[in-house]
Amino acid sequence: MSKQELLKIATDNHLVAVFIAIVVALILSYTLRKFLTNFIADRSDSLNIDPTRYNFMKNASTALIIGAALAFTFYAIPSLRSIGTTLFAGAGIAAAAIAFASQQALSNIIGGVFLVIFRPFRVGDIIHVATYSGEVEDITLRHTVIKSFENRRIIIPNAVMSNETIVNSTIKEEKMCRFIEFGISYDSNVDLAKKLISEEALKHPDYLDGRTEEEKKKEENTPKIRMISHGDFAITLRTYFWCGGPIKAMNAHWDLLESVKKRFDAEGIEIPFPYRTIVYKNDIDGELKKDIKN
Repeated sequence: MSKQELLKIATDNHLVAVFIAIVVALILSYTLRKFLTNFIADRSDSLNIDPTRYNFMKNASTALIIGAALAFTFYAIPSLRSIGTTLFAGAGIAAAAIAFASQQALSNIIGGVFLVIFRPFRVGDIIHVATYSGEVEDITLRHTVIKSFENRRIIIPNAVMSNETIVNSTIKEEKMCRFIEFGISYDSNVDLAKKLISEEALKHPDYLDGRTEEEKKKEENTPKIRMISHGDFAITLRTYFWCGGPIKAMNAHWDLLESVKKRFDAEGIEIPFPYRTIVYKNDIDGELKKDIKN
């Protein structure tokens, strides 16, 4: 058998191997994408996520599989092996240079992956991070989009989100307790003030009974109202108002501030404000001169 025939057989074998590798890569990519699509669709209801927002996971898996098939192709054909080694070496150097020049961008991507894996919040959750509050609208590999209560979009890099303390109001359950505080004067009737606050809270349509089963058996009052401080000019009463979510809690807070103020006015409960006595220096000098003369 001549050298040319052996070379032809070897080339044919290499082409067959490359063809098999490409077919296997396509089948594996299709299978993995279908599995991820079905898995995310099945879990979307329980996890409260939008499956279309995680397409980057499927795209990333496809890119990895195709990249592996391409690397095998360069390795399987001897004539391309040296070229492939040179290309991959150059790509490694370029990747290192790009990584050094874009550390912040890479940290955002890594932060986005961690947010998707560990899920400290999900799309649709109401969160508070740094000085911002709102609903999580989107999570990308680079940043998180929060829709504020003013309908503005707050774009926060994922690296920042990974390092900040996040208050999530809906990750486990939406039921929450809102602290609503009222100041009354020292001369006011505390028991009457508590009674009026309780009546207004119970009348609110969003109020929930937040007592435990043990507290219900003991027939403890609801809502709980506690005296929490003796201020410079006021006594502070705190109401523990339970409701079905952060938006309802915020609206109920504003409603009770208004309704309780009206009840206090009608029942003679004073909501105090600081008093200041202003003394002019000229008056002090005049009094001193009179004292000296006398």
